[in-house]
Amino acid sequence: MSKRIRNIAITIFVIFWTILFHYESTRHFYLEPLVGRPLLKMKFLFPPAGWIMFFNVGEDTGYAEVYGVNADGPQQIDQHEILATRTIGFDNIHRNVLSTVLSSDMQGPFCRFLQRKFPEFDNFLVTAVYYPSIVKAPHKRLQRVVYQCGKRP
Repeated sequence: MSKRIRNIAITIFVIFWTILFHYESTRHFYLEPLVGRPLLKMKFLFPPAGWIMFFNVGEDTGYAEVYGVNADGPQQIDQHEILATRTIGFDNIHRNVLSTVLSSDMQGPFCRFLQRKFPEFDNFLVTAVYYPSIVKAPHKRLQRVVYQCGKRP
């Protein structure tokens, strides 16, 4: 088989598989309600939840916010400044990595890290932000201070 024919066959397969994958990923929740009847399912080809098969997607969400406090008052610190990752295609913020600092086990190490990285602040507030239901009450935002970090004397 020539290289050109092989490349054409691979391209056709990839296009067909991509269309089929998108169909199966959107079939149950989008296409069936649109046409008003059950559509053909490709058995054993795709996971039942499509792309998000390994994630528990619920109505609630939460994350951590960090505030630096000085004479000017509290100021929210951008999460990208806290977790500066210079690798391509990897975003700690969208992966909600900062939420791990809400654990009481992380208070000491994280406070030392903040004091070293942001010496211009006298104090830090680590807060938990929680949205109980993005669907039913998208603007209901609960926030509380989990702990604070003061400068060492």
